Amino acid sequence: MLFRAIAFGSVVSASLLGGTAVWWKASGPAGSIADGGAAIAHGVSQPRDPVVVPSPIIQRPTPKPAPVIPALPLRRLAAMPDLENLGIDDRLFGKSGDRRSLVSALNQSLRYIQSPQAQKQYRNYAVPGFTRRRVERSLRRFRQLVLRARSAAQLRASVQQEFQFYESVGKDGQGLVGFTGYYVPVQRASRRKTAKYRYPLYKLPRGFAQWKTPHPSRLQLEGKDGLQGVRSQLKGRELVYLADRLQAFLIHVQGSSRLQLTDGTTMSVGFAGATKHPYASIGKELIKDGKFTLDELTLPKVLDYFEQRPQDLDIYLPRNKRFVFFRNTKGSPPLGSLGYPVTGDRSIATDKSKLPPGALALIHTQLPNRQLEPTPISRFVLDQDTGSAIKGAGRVDVFLGTGDVAGKRAGLVNAPGKLYYLLLKQ
Repeated sequence: MLFRAIAFGSVVSASLLGGTAVWWKASGPAGSIADGGAAIAHGVSQPRDPVVVPSPIIQRPTPKPAPVIPALPLRRLAAMPDLENLGIDDRLFGKSGDRRSLVSALNQSLRYIQSPQAQKQYRNYAVPGFTRRRVERSLRRFRQLVLRARSAAQLRASVQQEFQFYESVGKDGQGLVGFTGYYVPVQRASRRKTAKYRYPLYKLPRGFAQWKTPHPSRLQLEGKDGLQGVRSQLKGRELVYLADRLQAFLIHVQGSSRLQLTDGTTMSVGFAGATKHPYASIGKELIKDGKFTLDELTLPKVLDYFEQRPQDLDIYLPRNKRFVFFRNTKGSPPLGSLGYPVTGDRSIATDKSKLPPGALALIHTQLPNRQLEPTPISRFVLDQDTGSAIKGAGRVDVFLGTGDVAGKRAGLVNAPGKLYYLLLKQ
């Protein structure tokens, strides 16, 4: 998996906020108590009638019923939904259009869909109509339409005419989906440990497949301060060293990084394996401890919090017991969970136990532009990745690319929206 903005709520990112984002807001009315009072008589010689003191009345809120989530993650729609600008993908056209990027992402999905892996994954896919062959035909036809279209409106009209829409049931059974963002960071690192570069990324330990469960926790592997790997099974498996402990941790959340090394060379690292512990969101932990409210939480604020209180890293980082191992990917582009490259703004990560791998999708939500301004978007994407914090039909992590700008954008993604999958009509 790639760099998830620390999953807020579920990733941001990540999906600290990553990788899995708390985009929704729980609410519930507080109970109220009506207190009765007793009168006190002073200076009265004759006894008075007894004062009846009413018992306190406790008004308890009626619990809201849990949302009914359909058994299947997708529902077939009779027609294209009537939402403003749905399917108008303005990013594709104009001087700064990314039509080539979308075609490249389509080609990666076509590579995957023809693989033995795809044959196996689609053999028992639960949603009627989603066969590997139909997904492949849909990808090929959509690629033709993208290459021929002269405008976003023309492409939309063709899609509306030729494709069947399937809506994700979302988190609430009504189609509400939470969106977060992730990216590949670029960090400074050293091949050797120095006084400045002290925090390692580790290769997969020898014999890892034979480790007994439960696996050691993050605290047991690297210690409270992140420097005790030499005392555990991590000894001798150091790949590179970073100067900043939080940045090293964030690479664990995102799953990959591009490194500028002190010797003048570069290295790309990617996911090699992880211990069998669930991902725990640092953003959630900060909210739980009252450091932030849900509305306040953003990745820049989390980074600033730990910069001002570095001692708190010893408290919060070990709460994510999951530990990730890395390999030198020798400059290869970032890969999604399907084993093929992902494309900035055109690849998404979802729960592959629920949603169709490699398939064509349309997202309707809000993303920051390159000036970091929140912008409503309707965008065609390919479902090519997953993440430990991305669970259920109501979560989507959007891959936003590599580097600082992508990271700033990813840290700001925390929005509701809609998710649709597209198949050629039968």
